[in-house]
Amino acid sequence: MDIIGALLPIVLFIALFWFILIRPQQKRQKQVTEMQNNLEKGDEIITIGGLHATVHALDEGTIVLEVNEGQKLTYDRSAVREKKA
Repeated sequence: MDIIGALLPIVLFIALFWFILIRPQQKRQKQVTEMQNNLEKGDEIITIGGLHATVHALDEGTIVLEVNEGQKLTYDRSAVREKKA
């Protein structure tokens, strides 16, 4: 009985930690990965570094972005932070 009383606070702490920190982060990462996989030519995006650009071409792991009147830059798909609405 003493062991149950000692382990209960630890188990509750781990459960609380899971629902407050780990689970929301996993959910957010899943949404970002899904967004990166569903990018299309012409989408306006923002990279992790803050670059605002338009998708010019897509490859399996890379993406070509068009900025400032035709300048093109190649990035990894994982560098895309969000898609503009």
